Amino acid sequence: MTMLLDVKNLKVQFAVENNLVKAVDGIDFQIEQGETFALLGESGSGKSITALTINRLLPKAAEVTSGAVLLNGIDLTALPERDMRRVRGRRVAMIFQEPQTSLNPVLTVGMQVGETLKRHRNLTGKAQKEEVIELLEAVGITSPRQRMDEFPHQFSGGMKQRVMLAMALAGEPELLIADEPTTALDVTTQAQVLSLLKKLQQDTGMAILFITHDLAVASQVADHVAVMNKGRIVEAAPSRRFFSWPQHAWSKKLFDALPDATKRSDLNEGGAPLSRQSVLSVSGLKVHFPMQKGLFGRPAGHLRAVDGVSLEIRQGRTMAVVGESGSGKTTLAKSILQLVKPTAGTVLLAGDNLPDLTAAQLRKRRADMQIVFQDPFSSMDPRMMIKDIVEEGRLAQGSGDNARDRRDDVDELLIQVGLESGFKYRYPHELSGGQRQRVCIARALAVKPKLLVCDEPTSALDVTVQAQILALLTRLQNELGLTYLFITHNIGVVASFAHYVAVMYQGKLVEQGEVSSVLTNPRHEYTKTLLSAVPTISSDE
Repeated sequence: MTMLLDVKNLKVQFAVENNLVKAVDGIDFQIEQGETFALLGESGSGKSITALTINRLLPKAAEVTSGAVLLNGIDLTALPERDMRRVRGRRVAMIFQEPQTSLNPVLTVGMQVGETLKRHRNLTGKAQKEEVIELLEAVGITSPRQRMDEFPHQFSGGMKQRVMLAMALAGEPELLIADEPTTALDVTTQAQVLSLLKKLQQDTGMAILFITHDLAVASQVADHVAVMNKGRIVEAAPSRRFFSWPQHAWSKKLFDALPDATKRSDLNEGGAPLSRQSVLSVSGLKVHFPMQKGLFGRPAGHLRAVDGVSLEIRQGRTMAVVGESGSGKTTLAKSILQLVKPTAGTVLLAGDNLPDLTAAQLRKRRADMQIVFQDPFSSMDPRMMIKDIVEEGRLAQGSGDNARDRRDDVDELLIQVGLESGFKYRYPHELSGGQRQRVCIARALAVKPKLLVCDEPTSALDVTVQAQILALLTRLQNELGLTYLFITHNIGVVASFAHYVAVMYQGKLVEQGEVSSVLTNPRHEYTKTLLSAVPTISSDE
């Protein structure tokens, strides 16, 4: 095969407060035409900076201090910007982790795909329109002639990622850089996108640089693998050899951090005897949203986001809710917390039916139910110090005798979630993703809740940090007797962390029961489909 990309001794550094940070520290790798090269590593290891360097999209604070990025022998680091603009999108295309932030919300998807066609292939008018339709059809979007005139918000997460793929393929690139393209997707949509990438690669012969922290996904797509840590490549090998026999200690650490059923031994270890008392009991819960209004302003129909859900969680137990995007998982959580008004049904929290409470009564009960979100950074005020963020709930509930007591409580809470008390004087941007999530957990614990709702709290974290957060949640459950409603699309997390699992599909719970029973002997066809889509690490062992 012919060498397409050759990265030689690449070094990139940042100037941060008069200090130089080596984000990429002398890495070498090659990608051949038609091959998939996976770059693995935890957050901050330098993976995304490497991708941005190849495409010359580094922030102004970054500087390439040495090395070369050769694309068919041409050093991209030495190209004038005018020539580099001809490379981006045409010879090297890039898709990002979160398509929603990459698409323009005020332009139709057809216009956005058409921009690339006009820029790099000089297609306009009818020829451009027909090519847009062909591209959307190629990436699996049904009725492309109609959907090309729709806006990004009218597409699901998986469909948005397909639109991003269509935009990337519009320039007929030689190299596609995919930076965590499936991290935010559920397992069924992820499987569809990975299958699509493989098919498109076979059809076009393009090479793929696939950046991920998901070892199972890398195992499914990669021909070669490189592991990055602290800006350096610590191990590089053909995929089969790497997944059969990882050599470097850091590679082995990534494998050890993977969640699976064998790591369930510490559930309730050292904790109090499990109670049979119900903390949360949901019966016949429905949330219906009115659809587009018809004649005289009447709803033309209703979207049944949650359609008759019943479940129960006992004290000290974890109920995981799984399902694909749009199945109703998050709406279920919001309706339980009364952040969305249920259409019908009961939500009993420690004996009180929450939908029947007045606003004043509900406000007092909010201390009993707290939530931890998927993205900790967006759920914290960037202008507030950590001490104020953690203390905010106590102030809202009017608890704590005085400022000194609340300040002491902040110290204890930070230590409880595995942080030093000195973190209270930092701001969110000064913390890593895992540290931010620990702060969000401390904030939730500050009001001593009975129920903690965790909405994808680890999906944006790399495997080592994910393992730390799951271990923390397990320890807190054992020590405090916390009850968790845990929403996730990671079946490995369910297998290692939850006591019970409920499977949602089109607003309904189609199956629920003990984790060991549901995951090993699924009965509903959708559960079987969901489990069959979970990527697994394959090797020659």
